[in-house]
Amino acid sequence: MTEQSRLKELYRYHILDTKPEVALDELAEIASVICNTPMSLITMVDKERTWHKSKYGFDIEEVVRQNSFCQHALNNPKEVFVVEDAQLDRKFIDNPFTKGDNAIRFYAGAPLVTPKGYVLGTICVVDTQPKKITEVQKRALQILSKKAMDYLNSRKLILLQNDNIELNALKLKKLTDSAPCVIFQLKMSKKGKMKFDFLSKGINSRLPNFKSDLLKESPELFFDFIHPDDLSHVKQSIDDSFTNLTESHIAYKVMVSENKTEWHLGRALPEKAKDGSVIWYGTIQNVTSLIEYEKAMEQVMYDLSHVVRKPVANLLGLTNIIENEKYNEINFKEYIGYIKTVSDELDNFIKTLNQTYWQKNKKITGLNKTLPKAGKNTT
Repeated sequence: MTEQSRLKELYRYHILDTKPEVALDELAEIASVICNTPMSLITMVDKERTWHKSKYGFDIEEVVRQNSFCQHALNNPKEVFVVEDAQLDRKFIDNPFTKGDNAIRFYAGAPLVTPKGYVLGTICVVDTQPKKITEVQKRALQILSKKAMDYLNSRKLILLQNDNIELNALKLKKLTDSAPCVIFQLKMSKKGKMKFDFLSKGINSRLPNFKSDLLKESPELFFDFIHPDDLSHVKQSIDDSFTNLTESHIAYKVMVSENKTEWHLGRALPEKAKDGSVIWYGTIQNVTSLIEYEKAMEQVMYDLSHVVRKPVANLLGLTNIIENEKYNEINFKEYIGYIKTVSDELDNFIKTLNQTYWQKNKKITGLNKTLPKAGKNTT
């Protein structure tokens, strides 16, 4: 395992330069109590420094790596690194921490080993007096190092999960913001106070002249845009859904601007909260085109049932006359002329109806279709 890969593993824990954490501080203190030392640390060995995550009886935040005792524990992950008297150990002759009144004489550090086998640092005990360490104390340090790693691994997993949650939330926000409809979460208290907990950016296209942030805090302002003919109906739908916890499903007109009105369709499923409030999860869609299409189809059905009926009735009448009367060549030609007139009338109406339908369809769907030319049959 290279030093470069070890450092990458260290950085994946996102532990460097973080605030003290009680769980680790307590492990460091326990180590000091077990080994009967005035100082103990949980350290992380960085590229050029050894940083102290937890400190007991020690005030220094970090030391230069080349002066650190902990760097020597990196080479043997399975053993506790022990220095009984640093002033007698050639590795520390020039170390500034082994000189002076409060010089370090004793050190024992158990490596913090990741599941992949990398050593991040140590949990160590320090004394200003020479000291020997028992096998029981060594074993205790190793157990504490494992407990420290259990904590660090759990912490790493939580951070990773939070990152994934934030990433998924960002993806979901992008998805909802790009949706052609408005997606919302609306909360109403028992006293009738409403607030949007979530409101997608689709509201900006539905109400371009309104600030969505203001609407989030005061959803009642949305009522100002609802056509007066539909306002009471919308409010009643909300009240019924709140009281009965039934789905709210309502179409209503919205005054988008002074000269423009749209049809919106609101759908929302309610859920009762523990505090008695109701939360709706729903959508708002622009259904203007759909309603125009339905009106066009109603007109088509009306025309078919009323306008087309007249020439068809005329044809049926002529048929009855031909069946019940004797006719000669003269009145036969006359009847043929009537039939042709009625047929032309019916044909012209069908062409006009077909043109009207295609124009409506093109406007509503936005498809770039070529309208059939008059005089040509379309099926």
